[in-house]
Amino acid sequence: MAGHEFPEPADRRGVADSAVDPLAADETRHSCDPAFQHGVVVGFDGSTSSERALAYAIGMARRSGSGLIIVHVANRLPTTVWAGCEPPVFVDVPDHRTEVLGLELACADHLSEVPWILVERGGDICHELEEVGREYSADAIVVGSTHGIVGRIFGSVAGRLARRAQRPVVVIP
Repeated sequence: MAGHEFPEPADRRGVADSAVDPLAADETRHSCDPAFQHGVVVGFDGSTSSERALAYAIGMARRSGSGLIIVHVANRLPTTVWAGCEPPVFVDVPDHRTEVLGLELACADHLSEVPWILVERGGDICHELEEVGREYSADAIVVGSTHGIVGRIFGSVAGRLARRAQRPVVVIP
């Protein structure tokens, strides 16, 4: 099973149905394709460092005979409700980048060597990568290193993930 595929929920309800029933959203999020259990999770956003991480993760998955779970974490912006001094609320911003990345990955020849899926999440990158790793009982999480001033000021994703993850984290320079 290679290609750009999203696992279907175990009970075959559509994603649109989960908007009506909040409990269904949790069920769809936690239903994982068993073919990808104990696979390799890789964070991918299309950057040069994430492309290097993807190449390394492909090799890991191929050598271990497991599947590859490619995770793209979509943008979420904090919005503060000033009236009443309520805590910040996170708003999902439409992110069509996942669709573009999925099409690019589907056309990539180097991904034909391993079975893979693309998972889109929204929120904190570190939390979402670890959550996907937990859901799939991943053997490792592979990420690219962060370069630039943003990583120095706020801390790199790789560094934060390595401190909090419950499974091996491989950081690719």
